Amino acid sequence: MVSRSYSNLLELTSGESPTFSREKKRFSRVATVTGVLSELDDDNTNSVGSEAPSSISQERVIIVGNQLPLRAQRRQSGGWHFSWDEDALLFQLKDGVEDDKEVIYVGCIKEEISSDEQEDVAQTLLDNFKCVPAFIPSELFSKYYHGFCKQHLWPLFHYMLPLSPDLGGRFDRSLWQAYVSVNKIFADKVMEVISPEDDFVWVHDYHLMVLPTFLRKRFNRVKLGFFLHSPFPSSEIYRTLSVRDELLRAFLNSDLIGFHTFDYARHFLSCCSRMLGISYQSKRGYIGLEYYGRMVTIKILPVGIHINQLQSVLNLPETVSRVSDLRDQFKGQTVLLGVDDMDIFKGISLKLLAMEQLLLQHPAARSKVVLVQIANPARGRGKDVQEVQLETYATVRRINKAFGNEGYNPVILIDSPLQFYERIAYYVIAECCLVTAVRDGMNLIPYEYVICRQGNEKLDEVMGLNPSGLKRSMLVVSEFIGCSPSLSGAIRVNPWNIDAVAEAMDSALMISKMEKQLRHEKHYKHVSTHDVAYWARSFLQDLERACMDHVRRRLWGIGFGLGFRVIALDPNFRKLSIEHIVSAYKRTKSRAILLDYDGTMILPNSISTTPSPETVVILSTLCRDPKNAVFLLSGKDRNTLTRWFSSCDKLGIAAEHGYFIRPSQDAEWDTCISVPDFEWKETAEPVMRLYMETTDGSTIETKESAIVWDYCYADPDFGSCQAKELLDHLESVLANEPVSVKSGQNTVEVKPQGVKKGIVAERLLDTMRERGTLPDFVLCIGDDRSDEEMFEVIMCAREGPSLSPVAEVFACTVGQKPSKAKYYLEDTTEILRMLQGLANASEQAAAGVTNK
Repeated sequence: MVSRSYSNLLELTSGESPTFSREKKRFSRVATVTGVLSELDDDNTNSVGSEAPSSISQERVIIVGNQLPLRAQRRQSGGWHFSWDEDALLFQLKDGVEDDKEVIYVGCIKEEISSDEQEDVAQTLLDNFKCVPAFIPSELFSKYYHGFCKQHLWPLFHYMLPLSPDLGGRFDRSLWQAYVSVNKIFADKVMEVISPEDDFVWVHDYHLMVLPTFLRKRFNRVKLGFFLHSPFPSSEIYRTLSVRDELLRAFLNSDLIGFHTFDYARHFLSCCSRMLGISYQSKRGYIGLEYYGRMVTIKILPVGIHINQLQSVLNLPETVSRVSDLRDQFKGQTVLLGVDDMDIFKGISLKLLAMEQLLLQHPAARSKVVLVQIANPARGRGKDVQEVQLETYATVRRINKAFGNEGYNPVILIDSPLQFYERIAYYVIAECCLVTAVRDGMNLIPYEYVICRQGNEKLDEVMGLNPSGLKRSMLVVSEFIGCSPSLSGAIRVNPWNIDAVAEAMDSALMISKMEKQLRHEKHYKHVSTHDVAYWARSFLQDLERACMDHVRRRLWGIGFGLGFRVIALDPNFRKLSIEHIVSAYKRTKSRAILLDYDGTMILPNSISTTPSPETVVILSTLCRDPKNAVFLLSGKDRNTLTRWFSSCDKLGIAAEHGYFIRPSQDAEWDTCISVPDFEWKETAEPVMRLYMETTDGSTIETKESAIVWDYCYADPDFGSCQAKELLDHLESVLANEPVSVKSGQNTVEVKPQGVKKGIVAERLLDTMRERGTLPDFVLCIGDDRSDEEMFEVIMCAREGPSLSPVAEVFACTVGQKPSKAKYYLEDTTEILRMLQGLANASEQAAAGVTNK
């Protein structure tokens, strides 16, 4: 049974106009599931073109996150009271959305809502807050969030491998199915409110990584951005994930993918290259991945904080009063501050050990320096959280016992919930902020600290500071957190190196006031100009730019389940219909056929490059047809090609990319250009050999006219890097030689100038014209950049005297990619099937003549 998405693709290839359903399916406001949905189970996702009617012309931004930015409280009289959670990032980013765009939220509610209340709650949230809640059954939510998200993705993305059951959870397919099911529920919720032609959808974080696939499947033209707030691990870590390909492909169903740092983006791009074979390209400052004809843009921009909210809290009387109390409490002491969640990656115990080392190595700091550690409750749960808590409490007791005295505890641990203004007060009085996380996606604590240290007039008065004077602050931050690259004035540390952290803490205390002021000024300027509104505005602007060509491209969905992807076609680029070309072949009388061999007649990177018996038979049949002039072009040497195709008497062969040309087996070999000597090989070969010896898996192929360095079996990243170096090296040493140095598919080749496949196409057409047989059928097939020259020649020939005025021209490339060709076929199998169709037509015509 052919899927609807694939059948529509067949309609496209046949030249017929696809039919679209105009009916927009309605969804109930409350959608829950009782069991677990299979990742392949998606009855509503067979729509192909994004042709659903738009009932709302206003552009909207649909923000999708695991949790809605709401607070919920049960009323004593019954029912619920909802209010905005102004601390939530998803709420704060509204400041970066243009005024003429409406914001709609989709997500879960922290509190569990009974089934009989869900309908009323959903309507209330939609009417009053423009929020669409996803009600997830508690058992399913537990498997999704506490199971797959927190036991699999979160540890792995923070570089914890599941080497044992205690170190991150081993892969559990039932948890993965729950994750997929919840993502599908979120997709249903987005479908309730989306107007796909107008709205932008912005999905947040690792909880919803497969959501882009479900949304792209529903609407191929959906304007979809995704931002990952956690780290993205290196390929060596990520590749251990059992569903690694499914998640990568889901990412790539977005139009724009955002990361906090270049390191995270680089790891993602490396995974795409190593696991999917997709390389990135950089153009005019933007990084992109071409995925089945669609350009997926990569955005690198760390999130900021909501400065107005912080400043409003700084102005509260409660804050001023609390700052006054803390000033008196720590009078005569220097406060170091840490604010972290109580989890294994925040490095609280490492910070405490560094404090202990500081007091050991610098006795003068005793009784004068206090570390205030605010420990927020962990977001996850499990044995590792309990172990962190026990270790933290034990370390604090040991330090205070060893170095404390009456009225002085060197470490003050605050593990009870604090009001936001209380935390702000600690920022104001702290001389230095310490962040020693061993891995963290971003961490905005340093940003908040910098803004709070800028203060205001009331706080300056309480702290005894000159309101017009320069403020100061100091930061000691881990080099493994996302905000570290943005804070160039901070002291960066390796949190695992306890001695180095202790010395950094001492340096932060001893540094001059002037230096602290300069560092603070630098940080304050960056943080105040790169706030959350700036981040959101920049992301949405790039999302709009990334979706600009949606309208002009034709988009078609293929594949099942999480293997679904969208093929983007240029309006003039279509799949070659076998029935169409066979029909044209039958009614024409003078045909020119040019066939690339490597990568076209055989699979790319195949170990065996010998043609199959079926391929030889097809070529022999085509050559026997007196109406045909068939040329095979290859990078292989002429002796090898002669041996392989010795049974094809009338087959024209162009060896070594067209340097050697022979129109038939009984003709002599000729060269396309005259080359006086090949002395340049003596210079090029030693250079290539050097790179071959230093690049494991690479080889050198020496031909009569050229020399090639091939790295298809080398590490893809290292091979690509070496290829760029080799290209520059060869261009430098061969600058005065009559040669060209070209990079190809995993190759670097040096050959005489002027050797190109386009010359073969020109010669064939000119020869046929001299014989008085203008071609009325031209077929040219190739798979890489060297074949683009042939496509250009035959497409330009349509306007000249080399072809019949009624000639039918078929320039066909292999696979979906930018090309001068107007047609494509997916792979070698489809090409051989098409050529077999032409061969059958020739045999039928010959049989008809014989019968007459």
